[in-house]
Amino acid sequence: MQLKVHASLMTFDAGLFCVFLPPENAVQSVNGYPAVTVTQAPNMPNGIVTIKTFEDDGIISSSHGAGAGAALVRVARGPAQVMVTTYQAPDSTLPAPGIQVARLSGDPVAASPAAAPAAAQVATGAAAAPVPASAPDFKPELAAHIQRRGDVLAQIGEWMGEPGSQNWIEGFGIAPQSLVAPVDIEYQAVLGKGWLSPWAEAGQYCGSRGMALPILGLCARLKNGAEEKYDLSIEATFTDGTRIGPVAGGVTLEAESLAPLEAFHLEILPRDTGKDSSSREERSSKSAKKPAVKRKVAEA
Repeated sequence: MQLKVHASLMTFDAGLFCVFLPPENAVQSVNGYPAVTVTQAPNMPNGIVTIKTFEDDGIISSSHGAGAGAALVRVARGPAQVMVTTYQAPDSTLPAPGIQVARLSGDPVAASPAAAPAAAQVATGAAAAPVPASAPDFKPELAAHIQRRGDVLAQIGEWMGEPGSQNWIEGFGIAPQSLVAPVDIEYQAVLGKGWLSPWAEAGQYCGSRGMALPILGLCARLKNGAEEKYDLSIEATFTDGTRIGPVAGGVTLEAESLAPLEAFHLEILPRDTGKDSSSREERSSKSAKKPAVKRKVAEA
């Protein structure tokens, strides 16, 4: 069978990018077509561009379902070229599937922690809405973009996301307002099989937003000496019902099935509290019972 094939070159700066089929433009798949492949351009030296699709077949297609029609492109040194090739059935009368590109990290201009209060920087790049006037004492420490909910703010010690909701998290940011400084914690998102985002800190947004692309897990840890004075624990739930934790900081939480991340509960506690480990676990258990996602600040 002879297919309709169209190839084009795209140029990227250094950084991590997501090439994806937007849900509103996804076309009906028939017998696996149309399909899209993303590969390194023939004129590029080895090692400059690394490409990983969410599925092992190297194809991004609407037939894979939500969250699978994407490829992660890591460019070590730009500018670099990537070849995008579309394949259509010979009798297809539909236009070639459109793709979009989103930068996940490596922005030329990064938010500076000194430029604004840390609370205002939570989830930089996520367009978090102002805190409601009805909660003047509320200081957001967590922010995330959640499927069908939009941008959500919470505090450390509360659940971010709702366990059992099956609404996945597309990206998040963390900026503690007590005990440790925002720059004393760093975190990563699981973007695909064997793929972690670069470390983010000080409320920088980690993941995607508004693209129906879930993150598949996360990892968080303390640094700059804060890890010697405080303990970080984190628990997470996933859309397939998997629940992991609480685990210590530095451990990556992801489901064996690579199901999307649904919710997480992060807590930071002083190491020398005079309480035994059982008391700490009891406090963590009580915190975990707090209502999930108390503050919804924007609709998707």
